[in-house]
Amino acid sequence: MAGRPGRGLLAALLRMDRTKVFLGALAVALLGLFVPGAYGAVLLFAVVAALAALLSLTWHATTPGLRLFRLLVIAGLAAVATAKLLVPLR
Repeated sequence: MAGRPGRGLLAALLRMDRTKVFLGALAVALLGLFVPGAYGAVLLFAVVAALAALLSLTWHATTPGLRLFRLLVIAGLAAVATAKLLVPLR
């Protein structure tokens, strides 16, 4: 495959129903929020990695305001995941 890495992933995502992709990511993120400790953090970091990869693939086609919003969402999820790792369970 010539060109930029990840184009196959982007093409596959474009063929999927956007609502189902969003709901799937939301379900994994919510599961990560409610599962305690490191297991929840791993799920959240997986969502962060997927969102960061998607953002890097669509960076050129995204407006600056939307880029900032997406970066803030990714940073917020990463902060929550890190907090789940660092804060001990009671």
